Amino acid sequence: MAHAFHPAPFPHRTQRFLALTGGAVLGLAGCAPQQSDAAPASAAKTLPTGPPPPGTALSIAVRTARIQLAESGLLGELPFRVSQWPNLSAGPDIIQGFRARSIDVASNAGIPPIQAEAIGVKARIVAVQVRKKPSYVFATAPGSPISRIADFRGRKIAFSQGQAQGVVVLRALKKAGIAHGDVQLVPLPSTQFLTALQSKQVDVAPLGEPTLTKYLKQYRKDGARDVRTDVVDLLTVLWAPVEVLDDPAKAAAVRSFVPLWARGSVWAWEHSDRWIDAYYVKDQGVSRDDGRRIVASLAQPHFPERWDEAVAWEQETADLLAEGGFVPKLDASALFDRRFEGLAARAVQPRYREGEA
Repeated sequence: MAHAFHPAPFPHRTQRFLALTGGAVLGLAGCAPQQSDAAPASAAKTLPTGPPPPGTALSIAVRTARIQLAESGLLGELPFRVSQWPNLSAGPDIIQGFRARSIDVASNAGIPPIQAEAIGVKARIVAVQVRKKPSYVFATAPGSPISRIADFRGRKIAFSQGQAQGVVVLRALKKAGIAHGDVQLVPLPSTQFLTALQSKQVDVAPLGEPTLTKYLKQYRKDGARDVRTDVVDLLTVLWAPVEVLDDPAKAAAVRSFVPLWARGSVWAWEHSDRWIDAYYVKDQGVSRDDGRRIVASLAQPHFPERWDEAVAWEQETADLLAEGGFVPKLDASALFDRRFEGLAARAVQPRYREGEA
């Protein structure tokens, strides 16, 4: 049986997160604050309304958007140059890129902005998409006897505190009435979850698509299985470093990108066969049938005109992390740059502003 996980004070857990990011932010570990006094980025500045000046460029780490804009023809509507499309998506990697000034805009779930604030990396949310269906499913190691959440007690669970998967774990445990001390949370970046499952380093890990499909196709015959919950990871956000948003030219470019990001998501929803071929089959390497099954499990994209629900959800997530000693307490509303509020919603048809639950 795995040893119980014992809560540790915030600085220790921050150092563990910093180690998982490859050491790029180690200098912050020794001075991690116990409380965050985040202030909204550019709160006193007016968001530029015109096109970005000639020569403006952004590095955009949103792989799905690159494919969506290219396939839909929307790429030609970008009024700025994309210097690069880094193939990075994990929260710790994006935070590194922000600090290294190699990424200007990225897409993640709601937890990376919280983690970034906790370690002193100033960045703000500029667009919100809400999804009200579960995005992650727990997968078990080959031969594991686990078949339900209650079986997690005494088991080793892959845990990335700086990524959406980490909050899914914490929410699932809380909902099942399982204390942190009843499991062993194994700190790993999500990129190592598959290897950890295959080698039985962990008993269970939360996986998203198409990773889940690939894993089960290979290991279900060896006793691996999926354990589903109704735990929802509500938010997909676009976010950018404060220094990018404080630069008038780059802020104008980000402003022009947000509506195209939303329109690209809607295009993928409305042209699912082309999206399946371009992304799931050609880019992610799954079969067309699996791609159709994955897309059928997804919810219609929803871009809220007001961010109140998103802010409340982010606050609940931040409080959950703070209760576990993973981050200091913070005001989640300060993570949102509300100058951008409604831009994504206004770019799409009304049915995508309200969405389906």
